[in-house]
Amino acid sequence: MADDPLVGEPPVIAVVGPTAAGKSGLAVELALALGGEIVSGDSMQIYRGMDIGTAKLSDGERRGVPHHLLDLLNVAEPVTVAEFQGWAREAISDCRHRGGAPIVTGGSALYLRAVLDEFDFPGTDADVRRRLEAELAEVGSAVLHERLHAVDPQAAGTILPSNGRRIVRALEVIEITGRPYRATLPEHVYAFDNVVQLGIDVPRGILDARIETRVEQMWDAGLVEEVRALEQAGLREARTASRALGYAQILKFLAGELTEVEAREATVVGTRRFARRQDAWFRRDPRISWLAYDADDLLEQALGAVRSRA
Repeated sequence: MADDPLVGEPPVIAVVGPTAAGKSGLAVELALALGGEIVSGDSMQIYRGMDIGTAKLSDGERRGVPHHLLDLLNVAEPVTVAEFQGWAREAISDCRHRGGAPIVTGGSALYLRAVLDEFDFPGTDADVRRRLEAELAEVGSAVLHERLHAVDPQAAGTILPSNGRRIVRALEVIEITGRPYRATLPEHVYAFDNVVQLGIDVPRGILDARIETRVEQMWDAGLVEEVRALEQAGLREARTASRALGYAQILKFLAGELTEVEAREATVVGTRRFARRQDAWFRRDPRISWLAYDADDLLEQALGAVRSRA
């Protein structure tokens, strides 16, 4: 039962920020206060069985708040940003139609942006994609990244040389559209009316420590065993799920490519890098109201920001 009900059409509320900032907890508190529901914006929590490594809230931690876009797919099933966008927008619209405030949160910055903003996806060309993927397998991602840098330096600057999948997609879009890949990204224009974005601000040093603690807790909670079980369900061959932080590193451990200690440290380092990229992405969005992670009245500040901007 909401103790702070909204008047009029419920806003779409997004709780954003880097991983380990405390987004899920604040989102649940907001939902309880406003009679809202959570719509996951996390590209990996959509998979059944990927629980520990994605920091998916347990049933008890959800505190009776409905959560959408969790546990929809088996790990072997791929998902595109466009597909995710459609599912999330359907959940948001349904929630608002029923009078609830949809609260979108998660760790996937691109997915959140695709859900909230006017974001159209260029088509695909199977022949072009196959040719580029064959080149990727033959010459490696670094060579294709150099090609991308030659035709679209701005796009190359936002994609890691090791991320072959995104490099292939960027080159495919450039070839199909004849335009720079970055030109396909949207302006800051919401796809919904009445949207409020709240960012959780955590100093980098503190965030780094929280990430290390979280990874240790995930290991203690049985992340290696979770990955081992998911490997039997097709995780290693999965096009999307196998790239998730923690899961990718443990798969290398299980294959004998890393020791367990090395896999855990690689997960910490990779997660810290990911958090920096997330933070940089969100900082470029002037519409976000930033709130200190350790404020004693964090929920009250969040509610105030919702009321002042909704």
